[in-house]
Amino acid sequence: MIQLGVNTVLFGGFDLRTALQHIKWAGYDSAEISAIQGMCEHLCLDTWKKDAADIKAISADLELPLTAMEEAALDEDRLLRAFEAGAEIGIPIINVGPGGEKGNAEHLKRSIETLAKLAEQAEAFGVTLCVKAHVGAAIVDTLTTLEAMAQIDSPAFGIDMDPSHIHRAGEVPKEALAQVVSRVKHVHIRDCVGLGPSPGTPELQACGRGDIDLTGYCKVLVDAGYEGPVNLEVIGAAEYPVARCAIIAAESYGYLNACLKACGGR
Repeated sequence: MIQLGVNTVLFGGFDLRTALQHIKWAGYDSAEISAIQGMCEHLCLDTWKKDAADIKAISADLELPLTAMEEAALDEDRLLRAFEAGAEIGIPIINVGPGGEKGNAEHLKRSIETLAKLAEQAEAFGVTLCVKAHVGAAIVDTLTTLEAMAQIDSPAFGIDMDPSHIHRAGEVPKEALAQVVSRVKHVHIRDCVGLGPSPGTPELQACGRGDIDLTGYCKVLVDAGYEGPVNLEVIGAAEYPVARCAIIAAESYGYLNACLKACGGR
């Protein structure tokens, strides 16, 4: 069964227990913990060793496992800490962006080389490094994602397939997913109205409100036998009251759960 979760960045204005409690109340199976410096650090990589026991205790108390961590940046020092923290806390997937600039061949080469090196280091810790195509970055679309897949053969490397970034790259997400699903090990999911560059307000990122065919996207995942985590990632809600964040989470759960049930994924 595909596990549905929420990246705690949606609840960036609140402590980790509050975030995870509302994610659990909304019906989700699991969560992704945010370690994004400057945006939301529910897991602070500078202090993770003293925080690890509390994080594990909250997760266990709420019966809400942590399926992934988003560190976001290609910073080797921080990622080594993320790999170590993931191994200790029991977080199997570490998600990053590719860095670099769209259309810059040297940046793409450097990004892929860095990811290959970091994937080898992730393997030593027993965790998986996943990268997603990102608006404006060196890996920006399906073509550049396929380049990374072709050049990185580590079993500890995977694709984090986010339909909103692919949509904003001018592609059809369900068609793009079919081309890369063999290496997809994590899914960040949200909806999107228009072609951006922003994904829109938090409400418009709620699944079912935008332009993306998420039903078709879910069907590709299920037909391919994908059984990894699917984590809602909604940004921009740091100043929202907790009820407003919870509504976005709950609305998205209802929509995604229905989509997956319709195609046999739950």
